[in-house]
Amino acid sequence: MHESSRIGILCAMREEQQMLLQALIPTHPVQLHGQRSYHRGRLYGREVVMVLSGIGKVAAACTATSLLTEFACGTLLFTGTAGSLDQDVKVGDIVVADDLLQHDLDASPLFPRFEVPLTGKSRFKADPQWAARLLDAARTVVDATLHSAAGHARLQALGIVAPRVHQGLVVSGDRFFNHGDQVRQLREVLPDALAVDMESAAVAQVCADYRVPFAAVRSVSDCADATSHIDFDRFNIQVARHYSAEVLRLALPSLNRA
Repeated sequence: MHESSRIGILCAMREEQQMLLQALIPTHPVQLHGQRSYHRGRLYGREVVMVLSGIGKVAAACTATSLLTEFACGTLLFTGTAGSLDQDVKVGDIVVADDLLQHDLDASPLFPRFEVPLTGKSRFKADPQWAARLLDAARTVVDATLHSAAGHARLQALGIVAPRVHQGLVVSGDRFFNHGDQVRQLREVLPDALAVDMESAAVAQVCADYRVPFAAVRSVSDCADATSHIDFDRFNIQVARHYSAEVLRLALPSLNRA
């Protein structure tokens, strides 16, 4: 894959992308490709292409491939929300992925559960440099800027008082978790999983195939239980955009140019 300093930034939902799009300085007309709108410009000093992937692994993989092949991005980032899979990961916390895995992939007995057939891999590594920068940015956000950016009262109304930052395994699959039994079953087989979403691991696999860096940062919107649909909607509408914008506002300028 060619080297490029252009960064592809994916979000699954409009609420997650809203403030990033407002901060973008366009350099090209919006381009429609594969029924998605690709926004090219400069974001916090970096050349980027921003796009809504849509929800789910296929939608995300399709969008990621277009960013690499049609828009010559040299790095991909996914930012958005996720559900917690760990009792220490609370609503309002931030999770930076170091490994990514598809929890609904099972070609056994031909291949081990979770392994992507013919690759010998079940876990895909996030790029360590990007992950470190996102981790540093996320820590600054929760320590210094989040309450002023999102509004202290708004965060308190969601029960977010002292959010924390975590790094570890993020799992993805084509399922919205909304029952405690689902979470318990997943924890039994993946005890180190911190958060679950529906896109990141699919993009990680695409980036591994194309040998380009990938990283994911997710704000925790719910606990993947019976109230997850309510918590998710409230979080997404009220504060998700602030998390995405603040982390990237701090992370993008700090990265060395390729």
